[in-house]
Amino acid sequence: MVGMRDVAKKAGVSLSTVSLVVNGAGCVSDDMRERVAEAMRALNYVPNELARNLYHDRTNTVGVIVPTIRHPFFATLAAGLQRELSERGLRTMLCSTADSGTGEAEYVDMLRRHMMDGIVMAAHTEHAPDYWTSIGRPIVGFDCYLGEGIPSVGSDHEQGGRLIADLLIHNGSRHVAMVGGPCRQFHDLAQTPTGEAGQTESPGNTSPTVCYYLTLERELQRAGIRCEYIEAGEVADFQGCATAMRELFDRFTDVDAVVSSDIGAACCVQEVFRRGMRVPQDVQVVAYDGTYLTDMAGLRLTAVCQDFDALAGTAVARMMDAIEGRPVDSAGDVIPVSLREADTTRR
Repeated sequence: MVGMRDVAKKAGVSLSTVSLVVNGAGCVSDDMRERVAEAMRALNYVPNELARNLYHDRTNTVGVIVPTIRHPFFATLAAGLQRELSERGLRTMLCSTADSGTGEAEYVDMLRRHMMDGIVMAAHTEHAPDYWTSIGRPIVGFDCYLGEGIPSVGSDHEQGGRLIADLLIHNGSRHVAMVGGPCRQFHDLAQTPTGEAGQTESPGNTSPTVCYYLTLERELQRAGIRCEYIEAGEVADFQGCATAMRELFDRFTDVDAVVSSDIGAACCVQEVFRRGMRVPQDVQVVAYDGTYLTDMAGLRLTAVCQDFDALAGTAVARMMDAIEGRPVDSAGDVIPVSLREADTTRR
């Protein structure tokens, strides 16, 4: 196997000169650089990428941790992050915590040992408050607060809650059901002060969707509209959504609007049809996320759409800032959402 020593001998230069040329470092004259390049071509020498990365203390690999890649939201997000990282010459190493026995621990260990350049953390975490800050390596939190000095990126979920509330109030809803994850995701909110909009000012280990549910609930109650929160399964439990929708309509016969994730909204449409009711005449359905699933539910779903391109682009930009040691904005990046009205709400 041809090595740098062979290149040095062929070019008539020192081994250190070849190393500087290969790694793009140091002061090497154009003439000397061309001699080394010509020797590399003549010998068909391929630089050892691992060695070159170690020289620069870079692996050009970023870990992306999501709850599950089976979920359309996280599949769409992961695709966007991979595209953005690839455009910057970085590879993506994907970890799905629900589908992996070790969760994120293995990836965090790899980051500690400099086997990755950074991690985009997009899964709910319940570690001790100083867990992520103690790692001391580039980390970006997606839709979660991981600690002081760690950049975060997420959608404006308070805006999302207001958009849905305005729509349902305008459309004359009288009894709204919100279907989401386990109720324990709300617990931290009772222990921390809340701002005027219902968001925690001291971030807890809460799911980001909590903010849009709370905002929606507050606005509906102000308008005198009855609302319920129905607990479904964990994010990877698709059957839990279908079961929750069936139990919802068994329990409440007067619900005339349902708000849930794209998966939950699709399950709701199917359940309404199964019961011989109509969408949106009998039940309005609003999805939250705006993934490809909103076009595959039998009807095109009205949805609050998260801007996946902006979310992925901003998260990767913050990752590059962290890797290259640029200042971090502790306030975090909040990306606006938009409402797309379709076939499942009244107009």
